[in-house]
Amino acid sequence: MGKKALVFLAEGFEEVEAVTPIDYLRRAGIEVTAAAIKDDRTVRGAHGISLTADTTVAELETSGRFSAAAWDAVFVPGGMPGAANLAACAPAGNFYREMTASGKITAAICASPAVFLAPLGLLEGKKFTCYPGDEKQTNGGTWSAGRVVVDGSLITSRGPGTAAAFALALIEKLAGKEEVQKLTGAALLELPG
Repeated sequence: MGKKALVFLAEGFEEVEAVTPIDYLRRAGIEVTAAAIKDDRTVRGAHGISLTADTTVAELETSGRFSAAAWDAVFVPGGMPGAANLAACAPAGNFYREMTASGKITAAICASPAVFLAPLGLLEGKKFTCYPGDEKQTNGGTWSAGRVVVDGSLITSRGPGTAAAFALALIEKLAGKEEVQKLTGAALLELPG
């Protein structure tokens, strides 16, 4: 049985931070399910790009699939007001707490480590990174300037420019270095010139 990852989408999410990890993880054979935190599956990003989620949080709750037992990882994009909208979604916060308590992979990028994870207490005693400057609104964790910071089962990253590295860190945790090498060896990250 393959690995399964859940991603929450909230109005105002940073598009590249959602699409890049979804794309890369799916290329690596990881089943990714995008869940809108509101009842409408169409979610508008911070730059006006709308995505259609696979499901909603309410549908997951009704189906009985809204528990850590059903997933190997969960991640969220940042962006504003997306991260703030996530922080206002109690079911998403409770799910992150459950995943953390179960030792499952939890990940956040850009504003989300500071705006979504920190208020939940999920950075306590952890090394993390986030969008530059947002670390000033956190406490309990140790901020690092790294592009991607992995501390146990927690993965955090800085922002849109690190979305690919964030995705590759998730893939390494879920599927191993060999799968990362398959993707990067396939010229996925090579630049022209």
